[in-house]
Parts: sequence; structure tokens; C-alpha cells
Amino acid sequence: MKALEDVLNRAPRFTEAPSHKISEFFGANVFNEDAMRMFLTEEAWYAVRQATQHGERIDRKLADQVASGMKEWASSKGATHYTHWFQPLTGLSAEKHDAFFEPIGGGRSIERFDGSMLVQQEPDASSFPSGGIRNTFEARGYSAWDPTSPAFVIGRTLCIPTIFISYTGEALDYKMPLLRAIRAVDEAATAVCQWFDKDVTKVTCTLGWEQEYFLIDKALYYARPDLMMTGRALFGHIPAKGQQLEDHYFGSIPDRVRAFMREFETEALMLGIPVKTRHNEVAPNQFECAPVFEELNLAVDHNVLLMDIMEKVAQRHDFRVLLHEKPYAGVNGSGKHNNWSLATNTGVNLLKPAKTPKENIRFLTFFVNTIAAIHKNADVLRASIASAGNDHRLGANEAPPAIISAFIGEYLSGLLDGLAANIKGAMTPDRKTELKLDIGRIPPVMLDNTDRNRTSPFAFTGNKFEFRAVGSSANCAGPMTVLNTIVAAQLRSFAKEVEALVRKGTKRDEAILRVLRDLIVSSKDIRFEGNGYGDEWVKEAEKRGLSNIKDTPRALDVWSRKEVIQMFHELGVLSPVETEARHEIELHSYTLKLQIESRVVGDLAQNHIVPVAISYQNRLIENVRGLREVLGADKAKKATATQIGLIEEMSEHISTVMALVNEMIEARKKANNLENARDKAIAYCDKVKPYLEKIRYHADKLELLVDDEQWPLPKMRELLFTR
Repeated sequence: MKALEDVLNRAPRFTEAPSHKISEFFGANVFNEDAMRMFLTEEAWYAVRQATQHGERIDRKLADQVASGMKEWASSKGATHYTHWFQPLTGLSAEKHDAFFEPIGGGRSIERFDGSMLVQQEPDASSFPSGGIRNTFEARGYSAWDPTSPAFVIGRTLCIPTIFISYTGEALDYKMPLLRAIRAVDEAATAVCQWFDKDVTKVTCTLGWEQEYFLIDKALYYARPDLMMTGRALFGHIPAKGQQLEDHYFGSIPDRVRAFMREFETEALMLGIPVKTRHNEVAPNQFECAPVFEELNLAVDHNVLLMDIMEKVAQRHDFRVLLHEKPYAGVNGSGKHNNWSLATNTGVNLLKPAKTPKENIRFLTFFVNTIAAIHKNADVLRASIASAGNDHRLGANEAPPAIISAFIGEYLSGLLDGLAANIKGAMTPDRKTELKLDIGRIPPVMLDNTDRNRTSPFAFTGNKFEFRAVGSSANCAGPMTVLNTIVAAQLRSFAKEVEALVRKGTKRDEAILRVLRDLIVSSKDIRFEGNGYGDEWVKEAEKRGLSNIKDTPRALDVWSRKEVIQMFHELGVLSPVETEARHEIELHSYTLKLQIESRVVGDLAQNHIVPVAISYQNRLIENVRGLREVLGADKAKKATATQIGLIEEMSEHISTVMALVNEMIEARKKANNLENARDKAIAYCDKVKPYLEKIRYHADKLELLVDDEQWPLPKMRELLFTR
């Protein structure tokens, strides 16, 4: 009986939804406006509101009040500790927990949490990536409260979203540059909006992400060292059935998977993450979830938090989540589609087509400038999605290619081309009159008047742009920081051109349309309406002069361009030191990931696959010897032909695997001796990485030859179809 109790005590305990109505528990574990009104003084609540909406500072006295109320709220939720929750450049979230408890002598203690603890903490910064900003022996770094993203409770810990900076003030995280980029696009977009509506005093970036992921049974995961160490299967022959029947896509969600989804959604909803959609994706055991769009900074925090929640909940259901962009060869990889738009404080989505010509001039202003920003900075946008994992996915007939292009649909393309046609040649008095009259003749642009293009990396989808090329494991802050920065830079440039024309006597509406038409013409090459997966597009893109940077190290070269460094610096998003550091960090991360993969490949090949293949080969040899003893050499010749053929084929693959592993090790040693981070990353890309596929090819051939019972690794059919 006791043994049964022990088993029951070890059984996973799942989070049950507090109510069948999501509205009754949504945000229950968030220090949101309702909680603040209950636990804060009116003065403290107003200070947080002003900080959130207008960026005003909270003074120390009010910070103490906020901290006191926050602690009382967290304690009512059972919290005993607090942490500054931040996003270092590891790509993961980080936290250091401290107890509210504080001894006061005499064997007594109090619960303490004041404004200084809320506003700032000092985690050890020495082991986080810094790109040379900090030496290893310089450990000091600061985390500082971000009041625009509400605190939340997980388990018994109060989590306070923060930025993370070095002792010398440089950003060491994803959040700080993102907040700067949000501010930059707010200032630039608000200035332009003032031409159309003086009531607009703030422009907010919005993001709705779609998270794709794979699930794998936990037992199979732990039986695959490659999945454990790298997040992807480095070996495994493609099974007879993969995704070709398309029977998994939008199919009935398996019961076990649905139970996992239900629990992680419950935890997410209680943390204020508005997850709304779930479904099967294309590949077997691939799924997707998506929330309602939110303010950009909050949406990024929620995505990082959700990935962590998914990992923890999956283990309680005996699953593991695979967020790698390409965990399995032969089936689709995973992305994280970023649906981005701009909205005013007056409730207008600036990328939503309107009904009146005047409103549509505003729509076209932001629509065309976004396209122009992509055209001018395509390589920067490509660098923002570059990673070792995403290199496997981009352009693999399942995801947008590495060529950055924008899809806007046939109707909008025709509209832009029509507007652009009026400015070819000199601006005669007649053309000026026509230009003015065009303001009243811009047709209404309706939502969903064109199909979607799933092969485009940057597609307009009715009232937003969908950046589809972002990798599934990525922090959305990286590409969103870049997107907001380049749009802010373009809007500033646009405003200067318009104002210059106005100063020369051109009416503002006419000046706006004239500059827009120039932008439509100059950015036309970035627009593509066809199949982004086809070879024809690669040839066409080359004719247009568009970049096709296929690997991460070379994609990251853009961070060294003077004009890129200057753009980020002038907009206050990244200093030259911070830009250089991020370039260094991303190169180093790429190198380390390939280094780990090559080591795992070598280990599995030498210590798992080849020994098993030799063992099975020895069985075949013994079989041949036995037949010769029983039948005699002449009669056994025909009877053993198949076995001898297998032995010879296996010998060839075994010897090739071992030779390739040794060559790979030598290539890795040479790469490791290089000092320059870029040179090392290029060496790993060009000299080491190719061996991974070559070794895999021969190992996968051995998988087909060796007895299934002896093969040391769970096979692809088991990884993909065990649910």
C-alpha cells in the first residue's frame, strides 16, 4: 500500500483552470491595473500609470510605496521570494531569487521589500555574453525595473521584468535596445501623424507572434543524445511516411497533446498571456499556438515567458518541447511569425486601409515607408533572423528564403504602380494639377482584397506586416528592434524630404504624395508577388540586385557597415560599442553551436553507430562462416552472396564514417586555432559544417542495413509519430 502511495505522490500534478470561463481568471497572477488599484495608494498607482504611458520617472518615495503594495499582493498569492526577470544575450530568460525574509536579530525576522530592491538589483554579469564590453573578472552588472511590463507571480516567486546593463551602462540584454527602438519609432511616427491628426501624441508598436514547436516523448528524447545536446536530430533516415499526406495539418489534436496544451494555456492565461489559437502544424508532432496581439514590449516578454512555461509543463506530461528551427530532416521546420503594426493613442491602426482618400494618404504614408525601410535595409533585417538553427530552415521549401522581399498583393501593387506612374519625367504644371487632383481620387482600400503569400518573408496581411522568417527559438526582441529602428530611420528621412518641399512652397498633401511616389519607384525591386520557394525567384532576385545571404556568419557582416552603425547610434538604439558587441556575440554563438553539433556527431558516430554496425557485421561474418562449414565452400558461395554483399556495403560505410569523423576533427582543430571571431565562424560554416551531412548520409545508410533491434537510437518514425 505504501508503495502505491509513493507512486501517487510522484505522479505529476497538473494545473487545473480555476474556472471554465477564461475571463474569470485571466491575468490572476499579474500585478495589473486592478491589482494595483487594490494594493497601491492612489499616488503610487498614478505614478506607475504615468511611467507606463508617458515614460515619467518614479521617485524613490513612490517606489517604496509601489514595492510595499507589490509585496503585499505577491504575498497574498503565496510568494516568498522575488526576482528581477531579464533577458540576457544568451537567448533565454534569467533570474536570481531573493527572499522577502530578513533577520532583525534576537531570533526574529521581518518580510522586507522596498523601492531600492524593486528598482535595481545587482546580478553577477561576468558569465553572460558581453561581446568584450565586460571582462570575465568584472562581475558587476545591473538589472533595472521596467514598469511598462507588469510584474507577475510564478509559483512562490514575484517576477519583476527588468532591463540588464553593464556597470558602464551598455545594454547587455534584448529589452533595453527594444525599448529604445520603440521610443525611436514612436517619436518619428508621431511627428508624421501630426500632419494628419493633431490629437495623435503617441504611436505604439504592436506584435502578435505565432509560435511553432515540436513535441517528443520524454523517454525518446533522453534516448537521443543529439536532441538533448543540440535540439535537433543529427542522425536518422527519413521514414517512409513523413508529412507528404498532409494528414496532420489542422487535424484532430491528440488527447495527450491537448492535455498539455490545456495546462500550459491555463498557466499562460493566468499570467496575462492572451493565447487564443492552437492547432496541429504541417509536420507530424508539430503544433502552433498564437495570442491576440499586444503592445510590442509586453508581447516580447510574454513570448519569452511562454516558451519557459511550455518547457516546464511539457515535462509534467512526459513530453519535451523542441523549439529548434529544424529538429528533423525531411519535414518542415518551425518559425515564429511576427505580425507587426503601428497604432496611435487615438485608436487608429496606421497600417489599416481606410475608406476616405485623406485617411488613405495616411495609410499609404506608413505602408510605403515600411516597404522603403525594408528595401534600404534588407541586409540588416536578414541579419536579425540569422542563427545556426534558422540557416537549416530558410529557403528549404517550407519557409521564406534568405532573400528578403515584401508581398503586398496584386491590388495594392497595382495601386502603388498607378500612383508611381504619374511622376515619370518632369513635373510640368499639368502634372502638378493632376497630382493635386489625385488626392481626391485615391480609391478606398479594403481589407483582405488579396490572397496571402506564405512563401514571402515579409508579407502584408490586410492591416499588418507578417515577418515570417523569424526562427522558432528566437527572442522576438532581436528582429523587432531592427524593424522598428529601420522604420524610424525611414520615417525621419521621409519627414525631412516632405518638410523641405513644404518650405519651398509645395502644399503638404502634394509634397507627401510626391515623396511617396519617389519611394514607390525606388523600392519596387523589394516587392515580389510570386513563389518565393522557386528557383526562378532566386534568378530574378539576382537580376534585381537583391542579396541572397545563405549563412549566418556572412549575414552578420552587415553589423560592421559604417552606415548601419551610424543609423542605430543616431536613433539612440545601439551605441557603436553595443553594435560591435552584439556582432561578436552572435558570431561566437554560431561557432559554439556548430562546435557542439560536430562533437555530438563525432561521439555518436564513433561510440554508438559504428560499434553497433561492426557488431552486426560480425554476426553476418559468423553466419557466412557457419554456412560454409555446413554447406561447403562451393555450395555456400551462392547462399552467402547476400550476406557478403551486406558486409562489403557496411564496411564501406563504416570506413567512410570513421574517415570523415577524423577529417572533421582536424577541421575543427584548425578552426579553433583562429583568433578572429568572424574567421572562426566562417571556418566552422565552410569547413566543419559540411561534414555533418556527409557523416549523416553514411550513418543513415547503416541504419537501413543494421538489424532494427540492434540500432542504438530511436528512429525518425518513432520520434515523429509517437504521441
